[in-house]
Amino acid sequence: MKIAVIGGGPAGLYFSLLMKQRHPEDEIIVHERNAAHATYGWGVVFSDIALAFLKEADEAFFRKFTAHHTRCDYMEIVHQGVPVRLSNNHFSRTSRIDMLRVLQEACAEAGVEVRYNSHITDPAQLPDADVVIAADGVNSEVRTRMAEHFAPSFDERRNKFAWYGTSQLFHPVSLIFRQTPHGVFMAHAYQYSPGHSTFLVEVDPETWQRCGLDTATEDESRAFCEQIFADDLGGHALLTNRSNWFQARVVSNARWSHGNVVLLGDALRSVHFSLGSGTRMAMQDAIALFEALCANRNDVPAAFAAFEESRRGASDRFQDAARRSLDWYESVDKRMQLDPVSFAYDYMLRTGRVSHEDLRQRDPAFIAQVEAVKPSLREHAA
Repeated sequence: MKIAVIGGGPAGLYFSLLMKQRHPEDEIIVHERNAAHATYGWGVVFSDIALAFLKEADEAFFRKFTAHHTRCDYMEIVHQGVPVRLSNNHFSRTSRIDMLRVLQEACAEAGVEVRYNSHITDPAQLPDADVVIAADGVNSEVRTRMAEHFAPSFDERRNKFAWYGTSQLFHPVSLIFRQTPHGVFMAHAYQYSPGHSTFLVEVDPETWQRCGLDTATEDESRAFCEQIFADDLGGHALLTNRSNWFQARVVSNARWSHGNVVLLGDALRSVHFSLGSGTRMAMQDAIALFEALCANRNDVPAAFAAFEESRRGASDRFQDAARRSLDWYESVDKRMQLDPVSFAYDYMLRTGRVSHEDLRQRDPAFIAQVEAVKPSLREHAA
């Protein structure tokens, strides 16, 4: 089988690795538009649940993949300057560059050919491929070109984001909320290496404009955000790497495949990074597509149908949770008057997928704090 993969991100690379390991006779070529090792962003984060599927799929690769991860078993919500600890929330973090390096090296060892600086925008450029996998990201050019077939829809969200790094080390995954005279600023921060943390800043568009960030340069925005979060950064600077403001875009598709072309990763579906699961979902999709193609070697349409049937439900549920999470962040100004414990509790319930009793089992000390400030919850539980 000849398989062409458009896009050298986690979804495309992991699928290629699995497929080449199972079927070394297949010709698998990954077309990556950027140069080797060219990437942006800082760290990525996985929950333990998110990593479990990797271990099950390929334990040897799992050990390589997680070898340099930074781990922590709790998170913190910082509200009104007060950190509230949430235990038994296990996270594993790594740099995006290191994650891609491990995948690239594993693909090379398995015999996958990765062609860098190879910009493919149309499957017609790959006439010899039996299967074309469009894993070219949230702004997929293949999906745009074939929009009439995939019928994509886009939910453009309100809030603005800028992705920074810092040498300040946030050992737990930390969500920081700062009330300012201009409005509310939020930061999603976590250590991903011995010397650096991701520091993603989020703000509503009205506050963003009031602060003049709509016309600020990248360096001016960095300096402004550094001042807003000065107490949290403890004298450390924010670092930039294409740290321009952007908005979250939730992508979904009515149809996942057409002919011999199938969507994968963010080209197929995006989820919000506040759930920390975009890469997880992409790699789970890669596993599902790999399994479907292995089970239907001589019937590509049947393989694509099996892939969609296995993943459509989980995709829809996760996107619903992502939208609920986005709704919470976009209306956080209405919650800023809550005390820190109540605020953290409200955050944990934001997607509707976690209940009071779920939290009691996960973190009884936190629920004891919640019930101390909200006696009615204790009485209801009793």
